[in-house]
Amino acid sequence: MLEWISLIFASIAFYLFLNNLGYFVGGFRELLRILSPFAGGVVIAFVLNPMSKWFHRVLLHGTPHLRWVAILLSYIVAVLLLALLAWLVVPQIASSVAMLFNSLPGYFEGLQNTLLYLQDSYGLQMQSVLRILDDSEAMMRELYNVAVAAMPQIVTTIGSVASNFVAVFTAVASSVYMLSGKDKLIHQIKTLVHAFLPESVANNTLRICHYANENFTGFFVGKIIDSAIIGVLTFVLMSILRLDFALLVSVFVGITNIIPVFGPFIGAIPSIFILLLVDPVQALIFAVLILFIQQLDGNFIGPKILGQSIGISSLWVLFSIVVGGDLFGLVGMVVGVPLFATLYGLLHEVVVFLLDRRGIDAEGNHLDAAAPAEQTTESETASAH
Repeated sequence: MLEWISLIFASIAFYLFLNNLGYFVGGFRELLRILSPFAGGVVIAFVLNPMSKWFHRVLLHGTPHLRWVAILLSYIVAVLLLALLAWLVVPQIASSVAMLFNSLPGYFEGLQNTLLYLQDSYGLQMQSVLRILDDSEAMMRELYNVAVAAMPQIVTTIGSVASNFVAVFTAVASSVYMLSGKDKLIHQIKTLVHAFLPESVANNTLRICHYANENFTGFFVGKIIDSAIIGVLTFVLMSILRLDFALLVSVFVGITNIIPVFGPFIGAIPSIFILLLVDPVQALIFAVLILFIQQLDGNFIGPKILGQSIGISSLWVLFSIVVGGDLFGLVGMVVGVPLFATLYGLLHEVVVFLLDRRGIDAEGNHLDAAAPAEQTTESETASAH
């Protein structure tokens, strides 16, 4: 009777849950919004943890009471890197936008001459495009009107960023506490896992978490180093080839290179567009250059730096990027590879365990069938002796 009553109440609760699913989803989203600063703190602490560990181990020789110095150094380095990036990028973006707006009439005239040449030489119909380009002043006025109309939205966005200052401060503060009390937090989590789960399940859960942490840490640290090398290499090669906007383009390519496979091309799209307005020949040279850099990174630099931190083939890397990007957008493209590598490693362990229980090796041969053959071979060898 107690089992039937429990089943009835569980069915009623499940029906009420489905009937009020929108309310529960809304509450769950509100809970995520409230906890989002702490999630940001987890991300910041995870990113800065390898740097803090390196400072503590190498510079401070692992002295326990000097851990706060390592944490402070990691935050100082991160802030200096962000400030350097802003100092390099913001003036370049401002000057590039100003130059583009000042030079647009000349670009339109050059494009118009090119279209007229194609029309006269090859008989291509370019009348509709030429009519649009003839009214370039009206186009400039339209762009100005669009920029003026977008100003309220820009002001609203700035106000939203200012209002979220508390959330940003909470994320940074929580990341400091997480880094400083990391050992205590890990000990508490391990205690909870052992308290609520059976011993074997708890050990496997902690082992899986450790394996996932190694995958994510190795991947992100390697990709950050790889992206920095690609950014510097892009800047050097563009400077040698005397291409415009070398610093701005190299920063774009370096940042987007964190995304595997597609990263350099994502950063190259706006760069090619900017160079196309300045000089189509420069845009073509840069397109060839980015193909060369992508091949160099994919075949030599990336594998050398990442090593075996991913542990999956190129096909599964591409699969994880496409699926992760489709499910979670840009974030999914970044975290999809280490997440899939973790799941792939766990699936491999499950397959090996199931094959071992059935007495089959990886090629489908029965392990117990090999034993008599080995015994026969040993007996024949003994008799021969």
